[in-house]
Amino acid sequence: MTMTPEKSGTIVWLPGWSMPPEVFDQLCKALPEYHHVYLNYSEAETSEDLLTYTEEMVRKWKISALHRPLFIGGWSLGGLLALHLAAKGLADGLILFAATARFIRSRDEAHLGQPDAYVRQMMKAAAQDALAVETNFRQMLWTETERESGIGDQLPPIGSWSAPALLAGLQVLRKVEVSAVLSEIACPVLLFHGREDRICPYKGAEELAAGLSRAHLYVIPDCGHAPFLGREEEIAAEMRRWRDEQLHGN
Repeated sequence: MTMTPEKSGTIVWLPGWSMPPEVFDQLCKALPEYHHVYLNYSEAETSEDLLTYTEEMVRKWKISALHRPLFIGGWSLGGLLALHLAAKGLADGLILFAATARFIRSRDEAHLGQPDAYVRQMMKAAAQDALAVETNFRQMLWTETERESGIGDQLPPIGSWSAPALLAGLQVLRKVEVSAVLSEIACPVLLFHGREDRICPYKGAEELAAGLSRAHLYVIPDCGHAPFLGREEEIAAEMRRWRDEQLHGN
């Protein structure tokens, strides 16, 4: 009789804007010791629907997950949502990629995020030609070296989110911020961030890490907005090291 290996916990994965959760497939394959759960925002009608769905699903897994502890993994938009939920005590740990405590920034904080005018312009353009907006967005994900390597070919095809879902996700980025409640996040947080991220700048990751009581920031040089793609084994190894450190209280 073949015994099923004991799982190290459950990870609920929250994808970035416009991305299907399958974007995490290769990373999850590198982490077979976890039970993986995907949340899918592709049919969200409003920002309120997106937020309610996320919280309800995470609460469900927090209560019913057979494999504990419960981690939330989030990329960009998903990272912001993960922080929002952790401030409500819904996570035993966070694994975040290109995350920020506040996406929208004023002109004097341009080095930490994006201006509201940029997101409003994306919303206006997405209502007219969503595929063009997604295409332009994907061009911003990479450094020149990453682009030349063909790493972008690993992304799922464009067009998986409905137009209302794209607008809902952008609205969440505009209105959700967790800067004021970072002190309420008691769980350990592992942050992965590309030093050359043009969407969620690295300085914002430093700010986020400084505001959390139990954060570890893992910086990836010559990396843009998708730190896990093409680096799955490196990420998995760092997650194991971090998990071991948390278990042994170092």
